[in-house]
Amino acid sequence: MTLSADEFAQWNTRELNRRRVTRRWTLQAAAAGVVAAQFRLASTAFAAGGGTAGPGGVVISGRHLSLVPTADGHTGFGIAVTAQLVSASGNLPAGLRAFLDIGDAPGRYGRSAEAGIHHLVGQYAIPSGPAGSQFYLKVATGSLTPGTVHHYRLRLSDGTVSGDAHFITAPAAAEAPFTFTAFADVGTNTAPTDPRWAWHQNPATVTGAGGTWPGGIFDNNAYLADDPIAGPGGTDPRPAETLTRLTGQQRPVFTLLAGDICYANPSGSGLPADNGRALTRVAEPGKNLFNPYVWDVFLNQIEPQAAFTPWMFTTGNHDIEPIYDTHGYGGLTQRLDFPGNGPSGCPSVYRFTHANMGVISIDANELSSEILTNSGYARGAQVTWLRQTLQAWRSPGSRVDFIVVFFHQCAFSTSHNHASDGGVRGALEPLLSAFQVDLAVQGHNHLFERTDPIRYGKRTRSAPDGSTVQPALDGVTYVCVGSGGRPRYPFRAAPSPQNPPPRGVVPAGPQLLPLGQRYRGYRPAGAENTTTTLVNSYYWAGGPVRVNKGGARTGTRVAEVADWSQVRYDGYAFIAVDVVPGLPGRSTTMTVRTLADALPGTRQPYSEIDRIVLSRISGAGAVNVSAAGASPVGTGLPGQPPSMAPVAK
Repeated sequence: MTLSADEFAQWNTRELNRRRVTRRWTLQAAAAGVVAAQFRLASTAFAAGGGTAGPGGVVISGRHLSLVPTADGHTGFGIAVTAQLVSASGNLPAGLRAFLDIGDAPGRYGRSAEAGIHHLVGQYAIPSGPAGSQFYLKVATGSLTPGTVHHYRLRLSDGTVSGDAHFITAPAAAEAPFTFTAFADVGTNTAPTDPRWAWHQNPATVTGAGGTWPGGIFDNNAYLADDPIAGPGGTDPRPAETLTRLTGQQRPVFTLLAGDICYANPSGSGLPADNGRALTRVAEPGKNLFNPYVWDVFLNQIEPQAAFTPWMFTTGNHDIEPIYDTHGYGGLTQRLDFPGNGPSGCPSVYRFTHANMGVISIDANELSSEILTNSGYARGAQVTWLRQTLQAWRSPGSRVDFIVVFFHQCAFSTSHNHASDGGVRGALEPLLSAFQVDLAVQGHNHLFERTDPIRYGKRTRSAPDGSTVQPALDGVTYVCVGSGGRPRYPFRAAPSPQNPPPRGVVPAGPQLLPLGQRYRGYRPAGAENTTTTLVNSYYWAGGPVRVNKGGARTGTRVAEVADWSQVRYDGYAFIAVDVVPGLPGRSTTMTVRTLADALPGTRQPYSEIDRIVLSRISGAGAVNVSAAGASPVGTGLPGQPPSMAPVAK
């Protein structure tokens, strides 16, 4: 099948109804199939967090916080809490209720709010398609004291109580400096232990591993032998877990995860799920692998950080799970907290503010020219909403100085695997340039890359490590932080006799550098005196549409010359961004630090490999755009001037 996620969900529902396979069957299977090991995973995390179990046999695990912005994006002083409820039987006791208690110290909780309990059930009509049955607790509260530490716990009516955790509400004044962190493509370094009914085989007899999947199927552990970080003998065999922990050490006010969250769908095309060939690690053509219990592992993995710091998510191609409705995001809306203040029908599109900064989450799946499963479902509403939001934040009187957008597929990247997405670039870049967006955070390519500032598709200046950039004059800085833990990707090979540059491109002598790594502490030979890097890259165009060997609908590759790639690192890293607000008329800065995990030879848990400062004048962010989104020099790929137009192969 080459259906969209919505088309498959409709087909799946019809087939289940036609075959009279009922919800009751799924619930009975869940009750019979949950194994003790799955419950032990949650119980271990529950106990580690200081929880106390009641007599009902239920534990609370995977707690994570989210911000609660208003419709216009203003982040008030509330918080949303989501957690998973797991029982040894697979069902919850009848009449079970859940509550959030908040106070000013551990054990001193003076305020309570009842939480909703949601049963997330998914079943495929495909004979070897997995089924899922999970329970989630969700609650949100507002009107808390600003700039204050609040302690909280989750409590069930049977006496089960989580351990104490705490968070800090946003300050009432916007002058206090703050830090946020960001990465993407994280996944897990531990495979789930499944109920046998979830994949129609008995893992204990097939794998001999007591019910745990072999490495590299539903976890990250398929690292190559030459990987200096996570490979055999490397400096860190579990980078996803390490980077998650390192983000917390930066004491961020929130963390952004730019898509491809846990890889419950490791195939990544948003196609129907069939695990019949899962042990080969490759899905049958036209199908994807899928395991909803990867979410159990991931939420427990991030809980030590996410129970104390809000995590804000956007969606990537591996987050399309068509067992659920709403473009395959129906499961995510139960497991996570999307603010819901974006355009109707786009659950992962939203906005929020913190101090003098505005943040926008974009669903790049809807704009992608590479993987077309969810392309175009918003029918222009997402881009229209983005333009309106940017216009509001760049209007006179706005308190927003810096604007950060985060999305999954890259508008600009030179990675060999996915490179740039022409659909994403064409839709977003003209708007980000027109409204002087400061920073664009991307994922999808499993490496780190930072561009020079780009304005209407063109690199405006060189911005090496240590530079100060003025986005109002220089343009947008794009970073790819798909370096969150999944096995790394290579960069495009350097032009050579075996890999010639695109037709019509004349190599620039000593300026033609290898398209390999380039970061603080490492430069390829001959790079010291160069100011420009010309690379052989490509982007994904929207047509003609093709069906790849896996059965997914994709666009086509178009070669291009890219001179905007400034920093490249193919290990594991995240960014920490330090914002210093300023008084009106004074300087305000955003310092973007790139922190690499266990860089070989450093003997340090992490190393800073790049730093730039984005600088503005506070209160001077108003933009007069007569035709927002229209590039004044655009030809070829939308948003690109002639020097960046497509190059014939």
